Amino acid sequence: MIMNKLFYAPGACSIGIHVLLEEIGKPYEPVLLNLREGAQFKPEFTTINAKSKVPTLQREDGSVLTEYPAIAFWLAATNPEAKLMPEGAGAQARALELTDFAVSTMHMQGFSRMFRPTNFSPTEADGDAVKARGKEIFQKGLSVMDKALDGREYLVGSYSFADSALFYVSFWWAARLQQELPANVAAHFARMNARPAVQRTMAAEGLA
Repeated sequence: MIMNKLFYAPGACSIGIHVLLEEIGKPYEPVLLNLREGAQFKPEFTTINAKSKVPTLQREDGSVLTEYPAIAFWLAATNPEAKLMPEGAGAQARALELTDFAVSTMHMQGFSRMFRPTNFSPTEADGDAVKARGKEIFQKGLSVMDKALDGREYLVGSYSFADSALFYVSFWWAARLQQELPANVAAHFARMNARPAVQRTMAAEGLA
């Protein structure tokens, strides 16, 4: 049986795409990559994704889709019965906007500075300052997300693919770093953790 393949690493940003595949409920093949051992740089994977990163989705026709927002949007658009795509162009654009903000700003600008400060400074002596700036960027992002959730259970009202992106950055902040989330984001994180698809994903990745 030919099915979508998700290349992932436990607890990485790919966890959000893993959640979406569980929400959809169709058969798929999860392929674990050991990033610590450099599996993402080996030919077996670089022939699939030369970017050497997860998430990577190899679709049923063999074509490969990369970058979190693109994968999330495509999964939502091609599985309408899962109701992951908001109704109307306005809400769809907002969901994509918030997904991209979580990935490109909160993750890549915030967490990347906190986790890999040497990528942002030529000297190790600047590491603490780089980490502090990353924390500042991420916390500002949390404020943006908290405001977006005012009076709402999910980012665009109804549950959508955007919520998976906020979930993974919230998971890193709250579960990994043991930091406090603002009230609306904390409620969203609790709501996400109660979803069966999230619980199945966490168990599958050994994070439950």
